[in-house]
Amino acid sequence: MESMTNVNIRMSVEDKEMATSILESMGLNMTTLINMTIKQLIQKRKVPFEITAPSEDAYLLKYFTKEELEEGARELELMENHPENYKCYDNLNDLYQSLNED
Repeated sequence: MESMTNVNIRMSVEDKEMATSILESMGLNMTTLINMTIKQLIQKRKVPFEITAPSEDAYLLKYFTKEELEEGARELELMENHPENYKCYDNLNDLYQSLNED
């Protein structure tokens, strides 16, 4: 029989609850999933799933509300259609100087 060891991991309560619920619906638990993943890692000698960066939309929605993003999109459209109504700056120093003048 294989000797066993414990592995402790930290995750948010929300992630654990969501993952546990999904796994239970599949008849699995967290330990089984982690063991399956490790066995696949060993067998294939690579991470057994694709790892990608979050989409730009997911990143933006983490920091801005949908309403803020929609307002930003409207502002960009206005800027593109009426550039004469907006000031543009080549660097931050020019922007700061302009802000201090107003």
